[in-house]
Amino acid sequence: MADSREGNMIVRIDIHHDDAEGFSYGVSAEHETLYDGSGFSSIVNALASAVEGLAAEVRAAEIAFSGIVSGTYPLAVIATRPNEVTQHAVNTANAVYEAERA
Repeated sequence: MADSREGNMIVRIDIHHDDAEGFSYGVSAEHETLYDGSGFSSIVNALASAVEGLAAEVRAAEIAFSGIVSGTYPLAVIATRPNEVTQHAVNTANAVYEAERA
């Protein structure tokens, strides 16, 4: 999703896990895929790779794990606290899936 202020963009990073292939990600803006990657051994590594490719005008990212959005984070937070961001994403997805089963 693009921000109305010039030079500011918020992207979406979708992270998925496949038992056979590991973690993968897709980065998109306004429903258009910008780039993706796969074959990562951890969710943290997938997130780090996704953030490395971001353009300079990106200021924040909406993080989703297994199709469930856990939040929108400034890049500085993702860079300094990737373990917390990814753990929150996993916890949020698990909570949603558990609630659906109840």
